[in-house]
Amino acid sequence: MISHFEAVVFDFDYTLADSTRGTIECIRYGLAQIGLPPVADADACRTIGLSLPETFRVLTGEPDPGRGETFARLFIERAEQVMTAHTVLLSGTRETVAWLRRAGLRLGIVSTKYRRRIREVLTREGLLEAFDVIVGGEDVSRPKPDPEGLHRASRALLAGHSIASERVLYVGDSITDARTAAAAGLSFAAVLTGTTPRAAFAPYVPYGLLRNMSELPGLLSKHAVERSDL
Repeated sequence: MISHFEAVVFDFDYTLADSTRGTIECIRYGLAQIGLPPVADADACRTIGLSLPETFRVLTGEPDPGRGETFARLFIERAEQVMTAHTVLLSGTRETVAWLRRAGLRLGIVSTKYRRRIREVLTREGLLEAFDVIVGGEDVSRPKPDPEGLHRASRALLAGHSIASERVLYVGDSITDARTAAAAGLSFAAVLTGTTPRAAFAPYVPYGLLRNMSELPGLLSKHAVERSDL
Protein backbone atom coordinates (compact mmCIF):
# COMPACT_ATOMS: atom_id res chain seq x y z
CA MET A 1 0.00 0.00 0.00
CA ILE A 2 1.09 3.56 -0.68
CA SER A 3 -1.33 4.97 1.87
CA HIS A 4 -2.31 4.54 5.49
CA PHE A 5 -5.86 4.04 4.21
CA GLU A 6 -7.20 0.96 2.50
CA ALA A 7 -10.72 2.25 1.76
CA VAL A 8 -12.13 5.66 0.83
CA VAL A 9 -15.79 6.63 1.11
CA PHE A 10 -17.03 9.72 -0.71
CA ASP A 11 -19.97 12.04 -0.45
CA PHE A 12 -21.42 12.54 -3.94
CA ASP A 13 -22.76 16.03 -4.63
CA TYR A 14 -20.05 18.73 -4.73
CA THR A 15 -17.50 16.01 -3.93
CA LEU A 16 -17.52 13.73 -6.97
CA ALA A 17 -20.19 15.43 -9.07
CA ASP A 18 -22.02 18.70 -9.60
CA SER A 19 -25.82 18.55 -9.68
CA THR A 20 -26.33 22.31 -9.31
CA ARG A 21 -28.49 22.77 -12.41
CA GLY A 22 -30.79 19.90 -11.56
CA THR A 23 -31.09 20.84 -7.90
CA ILE A 24 -32.00 24.46 -8.63
CA GLU A 25 -34.62 23.38 -11.13
CA CYS A 26 -36.16 20.84 -8.73
CA ILE A 27 -36.24 23.34 -5.86
CA ARG A 28 -37.90 25.95 -8.05
CA TYR A 29 -40.47 23.41 -9.20
CA GLY A 30 -41.27 22.22 -5.67
CA LEU A 31 -41.66 25.72 -4.26
CA ALA A 32 -43.75 26.92 -7.20
CA GLN A 33 -46.14 23.98 -6.93
CA ILE A 34 -46.71 24.80 -3.26
CA GLY A 35 -47.26 28.46 -4.13
CA LEU A 36 -44.06 29.80 -2.63
CA PRO A 37 -41.69 32.29 -4.30
CA PRO A 38 -38.39 31.14 -5.81
CA VAL A 39 -35.16 31.44 -3.85
CA ALA A 40 -31.78 32.73 -4.97
CA ASP A 41 -29.60 30.19 -6.77
CA ALA A 42 -26.85 30.63 -4.18
CA ASP A 43 -29.25 29.81 -1.35
CA ALA A 44 -30.46 26.72 -3.21
CA CYS A 45 -26.88 25.53 -3.75
CA ARG A 46 -26.08 25.81 -0.05
CA THR A 47 -28.71 23.16 0.71
CA ILE A 48 -27.13 20.49 -1.51
CA GLY A 49 -26.38 17.50 0.69
CA LEU A 50 -29.23 18.14 3.15
CA SER A 51 -32.30 15.94 3.34
CA LEU A 52 -35.24 17.33 1.35
CA PRO A 53 -37.39 18.20 4.40
CA GLU A 54 -34.38 20.00 5.89
CA THR A 55 -33.82 21.78 2.56
CA PHE A 56 -37.40 23.04 2.69
CA ARG A 57 -37.03 24.22 6.29
CA VAL A 58 -33.76 26.03 5.60
CA LEU A 59 -35.04 27.77 2.47
CA THR A 60 -38.47 28.78 3.77
CA GLY A 61 -38.18 28.88 7.54
CA GLU A 62 -41.40 26.86 7.72
CA PRO A 63 -41.42 24.23 10.50
CA ASP A 64 -44.48 22.35 9.18
CA PRO A 65 -43.29 18.78 8.46
CA GLY A 66 -46.31 18.17 6.25
CA ARG A 67 -45.32 20.96 3.90
CA GLY A 68 -41.74 19.70 3.94
CA GLU A 69 -42.90 16.24 2.92
CA THR A 70 -45.00 17.72 0.10
CA PHE A 71 -41.98 19.68 -1.12
CA ALA A 72 -39.85 16.51 -0.99
CA ARG A 73 -42.40 14.62 -3.09
CA LEU A 74 -42.51 17.41 -5.68
CA PHE A 75 -38.71 17.71 -5.77
CA ILE A 76 -38.40 13.97 -6.43
CA GLU A 77 -41.13 14.15 -9.08
CA ARG A 78 -39.12 16.72 -11.03
CA ALA A 79 -35.79 15.02 -10.30
CA GLU A 80 -37.00 11.89 -12.08
CA GLN A 81 -37.12 13.98 -15.24
CA VAL A 82 -34.03 16.18 -15.05
CA MET A 83 -31.53 15.30 -12.32
CA THR A 84 -29.36 12.67 -14.00
CA ALA A 85 -29.05 14.63 -17.24
CA HIS A 86 -28.10 17.77 -15.31
CA THR A 87 -25.43 16.08 -13.14
CA VAL A 88 -21.81 16.16 -14.31
CA LEU A 89 -18.59 14.82 -12.82
CA LEU A 90 -16.35 17.37 -11.15
CA SER A 91 -12.89 17.94 -12.56
CA GLY A 92 -10.44 15.29 -11.42
CA THR A 93 -13.04 12.74 -10.32
CA ARG A 94 -12.46 10.25 -13.11
CA GLU A 95 -8.66 10.35 -12.84
CA THR A 96 -8.67 10.16 -9.03
CA VAL A 97 -11.04 7.19 -8.93
CA ALA A 98 -8.83 5.37 -11.44
CA TRP A 99 -5.70 6.16 -9.38
CA LEU A 100 -7.27 4.89 -6.16
CA ARG A 101 -8.35 1.66 -7.79
CA ARG A 102 -4.88 1.09 -9.25
CA ALA A 103 -3.50 1.64 -5.76
CA GLY A 104 -5.72 -1.17 -4.48
CA LEU A 105 -8.11 0.88 -2.35
CA ARG A 106 -11.75 -0.14 -1.93
CA LEU A 107 -14.22 2.67 -2.67
CA GLY A 108 -17.68 3.63 -1.51
CA ILE A 109 -20.21 6.46 -1.64
CA VAL A 110 -22.57 7.70 1.09
CA SER A 111 -25.02 10.40 0.05
CA THR A 112 -28.48 11.79 0.75
CA LYS A 113 -29.10 11.45 -3.00
CA TYR A 114 -31.00 8.36 -4.10
CA ARG A 115 -28.69 5.41 -4.75
CA ARG A 116 -30.30 4.66 -8.09
CA ARG A 117 -29.65 8.25 -9.23
CA ILE A 118 -25.99 7.94 -8.30
CA ARG A 119 -25.82 4.64 -10.15
CA GLU A 120 -27.36 6.25 -13.24
CA VAL A 121 -24.68 8.95 -13.31
CA LEU A 122 -21.83 6.50 -12.66
CA THR A 123 -23.13 4.09 -15.28
CA ARG A 124 -23.31 6.86 -17.85
CA GLU A 125 -19.72 7.83 -17.03
CA GLY A 126 -18.41 4.25 -17.01
CA LEU A 127 -17.46 4.40 -13.32
CA LEU A 128 -20.05 2.22 -11.61
CA GLU A 129 -17.78 -0.83 -11.33
CA ALA A 130 -15.13 1.23 -9.54
CA PHE A 131 -17.26 1.45 -6.38
CA ASP A 132 -17.70 -1.47 -4.00
CA VAL A 133 -20.69 0.01 -2.14
CA ILE A 134 -23.14 2.89 -2.62
CA VAL A 135 -25.44 3.98 0.21
CA GLY A 136 -28.14 6.45 -0.79
CA GLY A 137 -30.86 8.35 0.99
CA GLU A 138 -33.36 5.53 0.58
CA ASP A 139 -31.01 3.08 2.33
CA VAL A 140 -31.04 4.72 5.77
CA SER A 141 -33.64 5.69 8.33
CA ARG A 142 -31.67 8.72 9.54
CA PRO A 143 -29.85 11.12 7.16
CA LYS A 144 -26.42 12.62 7.69
CA PRO A 145 -24.97 13.79 10.04
CA ASP A 146 -26.26 10.61 11.66
CA PRO A 147 -23.51 8.03 11.01
CA GLU A 148 -25.92 5.25 9.95
CA GLY A 149 -24.97 5.49 6.27
CA LEU A 150 -21.23 5.61 6.93
CA HIS A 151 -21.47 2.67 9.32
CA ARG A 152 -23.34 0.70 6.69
CA ALA A 153 -20.79 1.48 3.98
CA SER A 154 -17.85 0.75 6.27
CA ARG A 155 -19.26 -2.65 7.23
CA ALA A 156 -19.67 -3.53 3.55
CA LEU A 157 -16.12 -2.42 2.73
CA LEU A 158 -14.60 -4.24 5.71
CA ALA A 159 -16.53 -7.48 5.33
CA GLY A 160 -14.23 -10.30 4.32
CA HIS A 161 -11.22 -7.99 4.21
CA SER A 162 -8.52 -7.36 6.79
CA ILE A 163 -9.31 -3.64 6.99
CA ALA A 164 -9.73 -1.85 10.33
CA SER A 165 -12.07 1.13 10.64
CA GLU A 166 -9.13 3.49 11.18
CA ARG A 167 -8.06 2.59 7.64
CA VAL A 168 -11.26 4.11 6.17
CA LEU A 169 -11.22 7.77 5.05
CA TYR A 170 -14.39 9.78 4.38
CA VAL A 171 -14.14 12.61 1.84
CA GLY A 172 -16.83 15.31 1.65
CA ASP A 173 -17.44 18.98 0.96
CA SER A 174 -19.63 20.16 3.84
CA ILE A 175 -19.79 20.59 7.61
CA THR A 176 -22.51 17.94 7.56
CA ASP A 177 -19.95 15.55 6.07
CA ALA A 178 -17.37 16.50 8.69
CA ARG A 179 -19.89 15.91 11.48
CA THR A 180 -20.90 12.58 9.95
CA ALA A 181 -17.30 11.35 9.85
CA ALA A 182 -16.78 12.43 13.46
CA ALA A 183 -19.94 10.62 14.57
CA ALA A 184 -18.80 7.48 12.75
CA GLY A 185 -15.29 7.66 14.21
CA LEU A 186 -13.64 7.94 10.78
CA SER A 187 -10.92 10.24 9.48
CA PHE A 188 -12.21 13.05 7.28
CA ALA A 189 -10.75 14.95 4.33
CA ALA A 190 -12.52 18.09 3.14
CA VAL A 191 -12.71 19.02 -0.53
CA LEU A 192 -13.40 22.70 -1.24
CA THR A 193 -15.53 22.22 -4.36
CA GLY A 194 -18.77 22.92 -2.51
CA THR A 195 -20.08 26.04 -0.80
CA THR A 196 -18.25 25.61 2.53
CA PRO A 197 -15.18 27.83 3.07
CA ARG A 198 -11.86 26.39 4.19
CA ALA A 199 -11.94 28.03 7.64
CA ALA A 200 -15.24 26.38 8.56
CA PHE A 201 -13.57 22.95 8.63
CA ALA A 202 -10.89 23.94 11.19
CA PRO A 203 -12.81 22.76 14.30
CA TYR A 204 -13.02 19.26 12.81
CA VAL A 205 -9.23 18.93 12.31
CA PRO A 206 -9.47 17.27 8.90
CA TYR A 207 -6.85 14.80 7.72
CA GLY A 208 -6.49 17.02 4.67
CA LEU A 209 -7.98 20.03 2.88
CA LEU A 210 -8.24 19.57 -0.88
CA ARG A 211 -8.88 22.32 -3.38
CA ASN A 212 -10.35 19.69 -5.67
CA MET A 213 -10.48 15.93 -6.03
CA SER A 214 -7.26 15.88 -8.08
CA GLU A 215 -5.30 16.58 -4.88
CA LEU A 216 -6.40 13.41 -3.05
CA PRO A 217 -3.73 11.11 -4.55
CA GLY A 218 -1.05 13.61 -3.58
CA LEU A 219 -2.39 13.84 -0.02
CA LEU A 220 -2.37 10.08 0.43
CA SER A 221 1.08 9.67 -1.15
CA LYS A 222 2.56 12.54 0.87
CA HIS A 223 1.41 11.13 4.20
CA ALA A 224 2.69 7.68 3.25
CA VAL A 225 6.13 9.10 2.40
CA GLU A 226 6.24 11.07 5.65
CA ARG A 227 5.55 7.93 7.68
CA SER A 228 8.22 5.98 5.83
CA ASP A 229 10.77 8.63 6.79
CA LEU A 230 10.09 8.32 10.54
